[in-house]
Amino acid sequence: MTAARALLAATAAGTVLQIAMVVAGHYAPGVKPYFGPGGMLISLAAGLLSVLLAAPGRWSAALGGGAMAGGVCAFLGIALSHVLGDVPAALLLLGTLGSAVAGLAGGALGKLIG
Repeated sequence: MTAARALLAATAAGTVLQIAMVVAGHYAPGVKPYFGPGGMLISLAAGLLSVLLAAPGRWSAALGGGAMAGGVCAFLGIALSHVLGDVPAALLLLGTLGSAVAGLAGGALGKLIG
């Protein structure tokens, strides 16, 4: 699979999981305390998946792809959560940056084990 298709697939999978978590948290308040750690874990998994699906490549591509997949899926999930009134707008920046770092870590992990 090409790096671009792997990135798209990993981002889509991460986005589906982020949205599922946000919707679950909106209707089941007991899930809300797990938005932070759950979202970071999903972003890490998206970064890992982007590297594992891609053909072997450079470290820079793995780290960049992981950060992109983790950050984009988190941004979309946080944006939905903000629209639903569950999180403040400031979390869009902070949560996206943190999740991009988690995605980068997932990309590094994928490069190490892939």
